[in-house]
Amino acid sequence: MESYIELLKLILPEFLIENFNLASFKNSEEKLHLYFEEKASAPSEFSSIELVSKGFLDEITIQDFPLRGKFVYLHIKRRRWTNKTNGEIVKRDWTLVAKGTRMTQEFATFLKEINR
Repeated sequence: MESYIELLKLILPEFLIENFNLASFKNSEEKLHLYFEEKASAPSEFSSIELVSKGFLDEITIQDFPLRGKFVYLHIKRRRWTNKTNGEIVKRDWTLVAKGTRMTQEFATFLKEINR
């Protein structure tokens, strides 16, 4: 059932849900860790090139809005693609982290607004 995806769109950044699969999660009394992997669809900006998925880049961890009193950490693995013609490694250019922070852009904006 895909209804959980619509629910996730309400609490997490929509681009994350549309471009990544929730691979697993860990829930404790104080923290919720959500693990995402980029979907295996080739980047549209490289549509003229034949690409092959060659695993993932190093995982990044981003702090997001707290949920139900728990700290939320998004663990994100982006795909690495190889150009079949020349062997060059390519990847999507995601802007996942707010500049100068380790949290999502939405969360950083929210914190800036409440501090005004």
